[in-house]
Amino acid sequence: MDKRDHIDLTGAVMLTGFSILLAFNQVVIKVTNGGLQPVFFAGLRSLGAVLCIWLWLKWRGIPLNWGGPAVRGAGIAIGCVFAFEFLLLFIALDLTTVARTSVLFYAMPVWMALGAHLFVPGDRMTASRLAGLSLSVCGVAIAMLGRSEGVGSLWGDLAAVGAAMGWAAAGLMVKATSLRTIRPEMQLMWQVAVSAPILLLLAPLFGDLVRDLQPIHLAGLAFQIVVVVSAGFILWFWLMSIYPASGVASFSFLAPVFGVFLGWWLLDEPVTPALIGALVLVASGIVLINRPPKRLPPG
Repeated sequence: MDKRDHIDLTGAVMLTGFSILLAFNQVVIKVTNGGLQPVFFAGLRSLGAVLCIWLWLKWRGIPLNWGGPAVRGAGIAIGCVFAFEFLLLFIALDLTTVARTSVLFYAMPVWMALGAHLFVPGDRMTASRLAGLSLSVCGVAIAMLGRSEGVGSLWGDLAAVGAAMGWAAAGLMVKATSLRTIRPEMQLMWQVAVSAPILLLLAPLFGDLVRDLQPIHLAGLAFQIVVVVSAGFILWFWLMSIYPASGVASFSFLAPVFGVFLGWWLLDEPVTPALIGALVLVASGIVLINRPPKRLPPG
């Protein structure tokens, strides 16, 4: 598919479906953390994804092309960022609720807008983006400060914010480095191949590797490897390569909405007025950040 300068109907449907997948993904991580230590779980997920992506490439007849020196340097760097992102996200979901993590983690476009302003030529901060950034940051602050007693933890909230920054950094690296010259499958292969050994080596530092392992936890691990990482992330990076980064990121406002709903519906998590207020501010801010600039009429 050729590059598009706006989000068309096909892109909108794919991005909405991806937002639902991202929200359900957090429920799966939360449940699977009950059987596997979070960092070990994240490492196993990356390791399994290496095999799945390799099988996909082999089935499609796509060569395993790691790229030249510039691509390899960027690949190692983004793999380290990927490890950092998911170490923090899996820990966040171990320490706090899906609903709270969703609001904080899916504020990613805030950090992407800041990063794009600093590092991507032509993607500057506008008045609308600045207003949206302010709203979203206020929402993040309310979510972190408005915790009910016994619900979540400050460390879990901070880990979710750090994971959001890692996600934004990975997205910007795809757009701003030589990684943009290779296929989305290889972009993801770099991330999982580099992150797997990092996470597995770090895992023993975070406690026992196996908790109360049950079949549902193994099913959660398989779902993460096959559906979320191998299929979902390839779709996301492919969308990033086709559509404008700001347009792709704009649909992220749906993920926290779905995440709060699924956390309440599937896990019976409390949804407080403060969390709803934070969700509204973050979602509104994301919409403003990604509002296309007004075009002056010719002449």
